Amino acid sequence: MAQITAAVCHAFGQPLSIEKVELRGPEAGEVEVTLGAVAICHSDITYIDGGWGGSLPAVYGHEAAGQITEIGSGVRGLSKGDTVVVTLIRSCGACPSCAAGKPFMCETGYDGDHGPLSTRDGGKLHQAMACGAFAEKVVVDQSQVVRVPEGVSLEAASLLACGVITGVGAVVNAAGLRAGQDVVVVGAGGVGLNAIQGARIAGARRIVAVDMSPEKLEIAKEFGATDGVLASEAEPWAHAIVAMGRGADAVFVTVGAIPAFDQAPNYLNKGGKVIMVGMPHSGSVSTYEPGNFAAAGQSMVGSKMGDTVIKRDIPWMVDLYMQQRLKLDELISGRWRLDQINEAIADTKTGSAKRNVIVF
Repeated sequence: MAQITAAVCHAFGQPLSIEKVELRGPEAGEVEVTLGAVAICHSDITYIDGGWGGSLPAVYGHEAAGQITEIGSGVRGLSKGDTVVVTLIRSCGACPSCAAGKPFMCETGYDGDHGPLSTRDGGKLHQAMACGAFAEKVVVDQSQVVRVPEGVSLEAASLLACGVITGVGAVVNAAGLRAGQDVVVVGAGGVGLNAIQGARIAGARRIVAVDMSPEKLEIAKEFGATDGVLASEAEPWAHAIVAMGRGADAVFVTVGAIPAFDQAPNYLNKGGKVIMVGMPHSGSVSTYEPGNFAAAGQSMVGSKMGDTVIKRDIPWMVDLYMQQRLKLDELISGRWRLDQINEAIADTKTGSAKRNVIVF
């Protein structure tokens, strides 16, 4: 067992505690990664605040990058010293979903209560989202990591673990957006900006960003939005349709706010689809008239992690970044130490940050 420093959640809605914990070495099929950076995602915050329940005490964090420092038996294609992105997408490779090319929907469960982490006295410590990356090191399954080339900063690489692949992947994978189509992205935060980037890369004609903040709408234009609409406007969909000249082919809801889901169909053209990306709290409900969807040939599609196949999708996104066609560095709003994580979380909650990154 190695002793590492981690940010531990002992009670929902309370500050994280910086403390020493135990991390066992990698077993068969696992790797140990010494982290250089981990980004703070709103999903981490929702868990920390108790929005989705879960087991405590726990170590959250799931957008990470670092170097492999130990390797368990049976690991293939990875070596000590490799720079890798660490994701929460853990796949068995054998279940029906994995066999169908959807490892992001792997049906083999994982019990984080019996993972590699434990408290200093040997007690239970939940490895949240199969990562537990608010810590100096992680031990994860080999299926969760992807090598990235030298020259890519760990801070930029960490963003590829969730926010970037979720936003870009929702466009290219879940929506299958074609060049010339029109898009509305509701929410211009970390994931929304990447959906905007994905739409730009896919060749969308018009990309309308919708957000409560005028400042965030201006930032959205830097990432590829052609137009911006304030969500506080009366019937914001009417303004978006004017900007596009028609209804949208795809509407991406990248926030967890129920009103955004309720209103999303109003932006659609006939045959259009709503892509549900944001994650409201458990028990939240939206209401729709199904007859309207049937009459207009519209649909609603859930997108988990951008339907991303990480070993297929992360390498081409890295390549786009290295060509300066995908913005990563520009997504980083602030850099913080691990002992500043509560301040970084508070800053993220203000909604002004694109992504705050903990740097080790």
